[in-house]
Amino acid sequence: MSERALPLEGVKVVEFCQVAAGPFCAMLLADFGADVVKVENVEGGDGMRQWPPLTSGFSENFASLNRNKRSIALNLKAPEQREIALQLCREANVVIENNRPGVMGRLGLGFDDIRHLNPSIIYASISGFGQIGPRSNEGGFDVTIQAISGIMSVTGEPDGGTVKCGVPVSDFATGLYAAFSIASALRQAEQEGLGRYIDVSLLGSSLGISALQTSEYFGTGVSPRKLGAAHPRNAPYQAFRAMDGSFVMAAGNDKLWVSVCEVVGLPELLADARFGTNSLRAANQTALSALLGDVFIARSVESWLDAFRASGVPCAPINDFATALADPQVAAMGWVERITLPGGDTTDTFGCPVRLDGQSPRIRRGPPALGEHTSEIMEALQKAKKPERLAS
Repeated sequence: MSERALPLEGVKVVEFCQVAAGPFCAMLLADFGADVVKVENVEGGDGMRQWPPLTSGFSENFASLNRNKRSIALNLKAPEQREIALQLCREANVVIENNRPGVMGRLGLGFDDIRHLNPSIIYASISGFGQIGPRSNEGGFDVTIQAISGIMSVTGEPDGGTVKCGVPVSDFATGLYAAFSIASALRQAEQEGLGRYIDVSLLGSSLGISALQTSEYFGTGVSPRKLGAAHPRNAPYQAFRAMDGSFVMAAGNDKLWVSVCEVVGLPELLADARFGTNSLRAANQTALSALLGDVFIARSVESWLDAFRASGVPCAPINDFATALADPQVAAMGWVERITLPGGDTTDTFGCPVRLDGQSPRIRRGPPALGEHTSEIMEALQKAKKPERLAS
């Protein structure tokens, strides 16, 4: 990084979260410089700590979402330990929690409890369905939210079974919405001195990133359908089968369509009335895909990729994650970093993909062991209390 401080340096965050959406949100803030204290139950901590793969007993899944944080282990049902959590929140700028609605309030750690102690607090609640409404008390997991939000209805092949997106998009989209909202609210709190209560839900976030699908429904009155790798408004814009595997090619405008016809040696398609515009090609893409597929099957993936790249047509191999992470672009951007796990083992992790002034924020701290920083945090809290006693 440059000599400038990270954007959120000096911001104190207290995280009461487990598994994915909340921890991911807090990690994004930590990557940009915030001091994140993760409050975990003394019995087991964040449930993701038990998720495989395990390296010397430590979860690499947990490591991927909890770098740059400190961990304190507390029993929030014990009054004296709840008081410690309250003091952390009193000193903080941000509180993040992803329990079911009402849980934090029953513990005496809800927004109203914290706002009474700290009027400028930014308090973010992440839940499946939001803090109000008929579903507010229902639990939400990524797969159930993908189902109820409509995402699963447009995922997979038209004649195939029901599948979810292979990446937990509902969890991570919610974490992104929450982090953006918190950063925005922090700016306002600095200007006005007043905090905000942020209500972020997996359902709302999932519908939010489905803007093209919801607008299609609003515009037509018809729910979008599964198209496999194809696109509802562009063609050819999908995966195709070659002699030795599959690849993706995306001709999203008329100029690129001309290039495709040249590459595949089918100039007559330019005069075919079915394929005269993007909309017509999309409407007739089953027929178009069959015509192109007969050509693509005769040559290898790499030969087609070379030909399309030379013509400026966007295309790509269909990588697994091992191949994707080994791509030279990943190395050039410096996205994979080596981290140390509790116990001394090291592993690779995907770091922050955003570059500031030409460099990504580096990982400053590996993922914590459960309660690793309890003594350190408690000592700092005790020091913070001393001036209060002297003043009284």
